Amino acid sequence: MMPFDIVLVDDHKLVRDGVKTILERGAEFRVVGEADNGAEVVPLCRKTNPHIVLMDIGLPGMNGIEATTELLRHCPGVKVVILSMYDDENSVVSAIRSGARAFVLKKASSAELLDALRTVARGGSYLSPQVSDRLLARIQRGDLETRGRSPLESLSPRELQVLRLVAEGKTSKDIAVMLDLGLQTVRSYRKTMMKKLGVNNVAGLTQLALAAGITHWDKPDASPVG
Repeated sequence: MMPFDIVLVDDHKLVRDGVKTILERGAEFRVVGEADNGAEVVPLCRKTNPHIVLMDIGLPGMNGIEATTELLRHCPGVKVVILSMYDDENSVVSAIRSGARAFVLKKASSAELLDALRTVARGGSYLSPQVSDRLLARIQRGDLETRGRSPLESLSPRELQVLRLVAEGKTSKDIAVMLDLGLQTVRSYRKTMMKKLGVNNVAGLTQLALAAGITHWDKPDASPVG
């Protein structure tokens, strides 16, 4: 049987090397490309045409959720597996909404990672057991936010990206450089977001971003191996 081609996206080389070692032990999966940020994902996938992309959630600049949304717009046939240090429900729900087929914690065993990749390769979906247990408990308690309750639902992935960077204290100029956009474009994003969200200053935007939990996706990793 032909191996499934995989692209690895993680800003820590140690993590990519570790995953590669796990995958290369068997003949099921073959790593055909690597990226250390979200912006490289689409061009890399166009070039390598992988079956699966294993995507870290906490990438610099464009995070894994945004990169997934962007990737699936350009390469809808690719299956995305999200790797995360955090098992909070906001990240999980956002990952699945962005089109990811699986959510695996970085503390998972290599056997679990392979299990998730096999499931996704066969067309299924996978959630790390402790994630699905906690989500289930929340659904049973009836307190999982329903779609449309969050004011941020009205924002586009790009606006969410700008919002997150604003909330992290970046100036319009910083954001323009980081996202390779014109300064006027960034300013107009900010203006549109304030209008959509009904706030009239950066403090209001920041408060909403923190309340929605969108700024913690880029917390620095606690250890060098991520």
